[in-house]
Amino acid sequence: MKKILTALLTISAVSLAAAQTSPAPIKLAATATVSTASLTLSAASRIAMLAVNNCAQLGYNVSATVVDRSGVTLAVARSENAGPHTLGASSGKAFTSASARALTSDIAKNLPNNPALADIPGYLVLAGGAPIRVDGAVVGAVGVGGAPSGLVDEKCGTDAVATVLGK
Repeated sequence: MKKILTALLTISAVSLAAAQTSPAPIKLAATATVSTASLTLSAASRIAMLAVNNCAQLGYNVSATVVDRSGVTLAVARSENAGPHTLGASSGKAFTSASARALTSDIAKNLPNNPALADIPGYLVLAGGAPIRVDGAVVGAVGVGGAPSGLVDEKCGTDAVATVLGK
């Protein structure tokens, strides 16, 4: 019993000494957080609807997905006659573009040089996804699926972004 009491007293003394000599606490707000710009739900919804309307004017039934900078879905729009596969395609393209911070058409062009890109979970390496930038920072991405060409999908999405963000 005496040994246990001595051990506890020793531990307490060491802990007290360590507490008295430890550095001042770090200001977490200043050093452990990051501020980032985010796309609003309103802007995301308008981009998704406009992308679908842009393609509809060309005669194509598509789906459009807009994600935030982390690839999380903010808004989805689907033409009434778009195929069911267009939802997954638009979502995958938006996620891929947000993750890579690049046009999915550019990623697809690079695929022969880096085939492992196609193995990244959630990536869909087809044209039709575009990052959304505000003041040079990626705040989200748009993905469109359903037109006969991914480059048409891409144009419907990028034109929608330009209209909504005034670019």
